Amino acid sequence: MAKKDETLQMLKDLTDAKGVPGNEREARDVMKQYITPYADEVFTDNLGSLIAKKVGNKKGPSVMVAGHLDEVGFMVTRIDDHGYVYFQTVGGWWSQVMLAQRVTIMTRNGDLTGVIGSKPPHILPPEQRKKAVDIKDMFIDIGASSREEAMEFGVKPGDSVVPYFEFTQMKNEKMLLAKAWDNRIGCAIAIEVLKQLKGEKHPNVVYGVGTVQEEVGLRGARTSANLINPDIAFGVDVGIAGDTPGVSDKDASSKMGEGPQIILYDASMVSHKGLRDFVTDTADANDIPYQFDSLAGGGTDSGSIHLSHDGVPALSITIATRYIHSHAAMLHRDDFENAVRLIVEVIKGLDGDKVQEITFN
Repeated sequence: MAKKDETLQMLKDLTDAKGVPGNEREARDVMKQYITPYADEVFTDNLGSLIAKKVGNKKGPSVMVAGHLDEVGFMVTRIDDHGYVYFQTVGGWWSQVMLAQRVTIMTRNGDLTGVIGSKPPHILPPEQRKKAVDIKDMFIDIGASSREEAMEFGVKPGDSVVPYFEFTQMKNEKMLLAKAWDNRIGCAIAIEVLKQLKGEKHPNVVYGVGTVQEEVGLRGARTSANLINPDIAFGVDVGIAGDTPGVSDKDASSKMGEGPQIILYDASMVSHKGLRDFVTDTADANDIPYQFDSLAGGGTDSGSIHLSHDGVPALSITIATRYIHSHAAMLHRDDFENAVRLIVEVIKGLDGDKVQEITFN
């Protein structure tokens, strides 16, 4: 009988969990379950970010490895007389990927299925039919016939709405399709880094963190970094995969399966040169593949972390992912495993002297 793939089960549990900004409890509980066996202490900040502490040398520098728990989703804003549910996006959505998609409304009475609808194209004038439907003109159909019935189902304004999609291993088993890779893969990396450090000597204190509310402004990263006060930080997230039709190298050059992405620049941060050089030198010495990327827009938790306290040398290490901010994204398992290997090797080399050298390089 084949040995159970525990890592695959963890990835499934993390991505199947529901957690939009401001309501990350379900995802946090899954991360807590998986990271606790490898941590000396697990706690949360007052905003809800999960922090798992693992002590190597208690007098050594503090190293923060942060993925974010939240995924893009929606929030119920009102219910009309006919029982249709209107919503606000929570995080960035492209209207073209939303229509006719199944969603789950998290009510006090339990989860409720809905589908995103709009006026049918058959009754639109030809010019309007060619245009993308505005998000403000969409609604969620839960099969209710009135506001009263929708409320009996348990729906009320403020309820979280989450994309529905089940974790799927593709025919090529390295390719994994799921909702919420942005950014449960970062949470998985934090878990796996602590797991691989169990029983290993490392000259520092490592914090594996699942932050909240990244998709609405890198908020949990700010509060958790203020609590931890790290000396070095890594934001682990997803990046753009450029290996799909119509995308040129000048748009996005990274390819799935060719190693984690080292982010040089994004709208939230210019990566720390000393830390970037140390990470790439470590990768080269250990034959770990990696790719460089830079983004004109967007940002990761590193953007908040590097501005906490009196500044923190930080770097974003990301996984090239297709179709992010939609119901189903795809990534390559080798990139996940190489990101973990890289961060573990880097952590083993981050003693007090190296941190001083990096910081004041």
